[in-house]
Amino acid sequence: MIISKNTGKKILVIDDEKHIAEAIRLNLKMLGHEVVVAINGLEGLNWWREFLPHLVIVDLMMPEIDGVGVITEIRKRDPKIPILVISAKDQVKEKIKCLSLGVDDYLSKPFDLDEFLLRVDRLLTRFEWTKNQSLEIINDSSDFNIENFTFGENLIDFKNLNAISVSGKFELTLQEIKILKIFISNPNIPLTREEILEKALGYDRGVTTRTLDNFLVRFRKYFEEDPKNPKYFKSVRSVGYIFDPGSKK
Repeated sequence: MIISKNTGKKILVIDDEKHIAEAIRLNLKMLGHEVVVAINGLEGLNWWREFLPHLVIVDLMMPEIDGVGVITEIRKRDPKIPILVISAKDQVKEKIKCLSLGVDDYLSKPFDLDEFLLRVDRLLTRFEWTKNQSLEIINDSSDFNIENFTFGENLIDFKNLNAISVSGKFELTLQEIKILKIFISNPNIPLTREEILEKALGYDRGVTTRTLDNFLVRFRKYFEEDPKNPKYFKSVRSVGYIFDPGSKK
């Protein structure tokens, strides 16, 4: 019996062999995890964007988009989430290819259930270590003691949840305040969407990376003279965003 402290994690299983996927789902659920199953690569990528899992388990041979395509797409946007490949392909060249794409582990089918569960537990443990180390660069909101912050012609009043820009004065939501604190605590540091969501909003089920993109659209509308060519809230291709305050006034 596998005993682990890694309970209550969100795990995405992408496999078109329904009987295998269902067996995995049931066993992981018994360990306290929340599991979503996708039966092809396209559906898997859609769930990955919406579900925000802590671990992705993916087969290689699938319809719509194969496992290599899924891995490639995920790694473009998230270099840290653990990925476990389960595949009937057990040739060394397949394993090397997957590892070169950023896969964390590879298990050939058929596999022993206990070995599989131990590998899952190891990957979740490693992910927690990595996540904690990466988030050390981001100050917790409870340690944020700045009441006002200015950049360019903009002023953010954190105490009263409002801001002033060239467009006038406007109110800010609590979520907007939390995300702005993360950016201001880490000026000129590229941050992934996942880091920002994890630290600012706690990866709520209803919050997705697309939601974060919408926040950035609003920030640019609030604070940028030309929202289509931002100078403060910039996109970093294949990573996320960076806040460049310029010369603080």
